[in-house]
Amino acid sequence: MEKTLVIIKPGAVQRELVGEIIKRFERKGLKLCGLKMIQLDDSILAEHYSHLVDKPFFPRIVNSMKASPVIVCCWEGLDCVQVVRNMTGVTNSRNATPGTIRGDFGMSMQENIIHTSDSVENAVIELNRFFKPEELFNYSKVGHSFLYATDEK
Repeated sequence: MEKTLVIIKPGAVQRELVGEIIKRFERKGLKLCGLKMIQLDDSILAEHYSHLVDKPFFPRIVNSMKASPVIVCCWEGLDCVQVVRNMTGVTNSRNATPGTIRGDFGMSMQENIIHTSDSVENAVIELNRFFKPEELFNYSKVGHSFLYATDEK
């Protein structure tokens, strides 16, 4: 089973959307393996957004992501990275399909509610950035057998 990182951004925390966002992933059948609230700092943001550090809008991203604490989550499931990205919607919330998290709750490119890993490889890197191994849990989920066919596990 794949694991992926989700960051519920400051705008969603401030707008009290945390429970709604988590509920959507739970209802989909994904397994929550890690969850914590943290305050991001310049160091971790420079690492996380290293591909954008030279862009003129980078300081705006940093300020936005430091505006309040964030919620970081680890979710697990079959094809979890793609499932979560499909549920999240495109980066520019104005263009996100209704029914997606960004499509239902966002109106901005930058203030777009949520960050999700964009590949299996990046999910591993990002989860290691935000979680210590002992902060991620492996457990049996009741009802797991009702989520997947026997040959999908």
